[in-house]
Amino acid sequence: MGKAIVVYASETGNTESVAEEVVKGLEQGGLDVTLKNVEESNPKELLEYDLMLLASSSWGEEEKELHESMVDFYEELKGIDLSGKPAAAFGCGDMEYTYFCGAVDLLEERLEERGAKLLHNLGDGFRVDGDPDQDVSESAQTWGKQMAENFQKTLSS
Repeated sequence: MGKAIVVYASETGNTESVAEEVVKGLEQGGLDVTLKNVEESNPKELLEYDLMLLASSSWGEEEKELHESMVDFYEELKGIDLSGKPAAAFGCGDMEYTYFCGAVDLLEERLEERGAKLLHNLGDGFRVDGDPDQDVSESAQTWGKQMAENFQKTLSS
């Protein structure tokens, strides 16, 4: 059984609730999952897991911005070699912004820059508009399960 970690940054609890649903999907896909608030995490601990998922709500209407509690973690990732490590990103945002879920873009770019292998195409991380509802919960679980399946495929290739 693979070990996965989901590290999230959430202001109002929306990204946290989506992360909880993604975790359910990852577990349905057969993974042992740790869920952590970014404020209780350290980028170096990503190396202890087989799969890492990063999540942040997005800020800033005119530019891509991470949630403020994700900024230090994001910057510290510059010093971590994630070569070949499977990863994914997701988050919540507002479609009214110029960059819908721009934080997801930033996380994906940093993961790739550090050598991680995204389990989805760049720009295809899971994005939620506004407050999560029941449909989003189901979609988040489905996406999590798909990421677990994609991870399993990387092991057999």
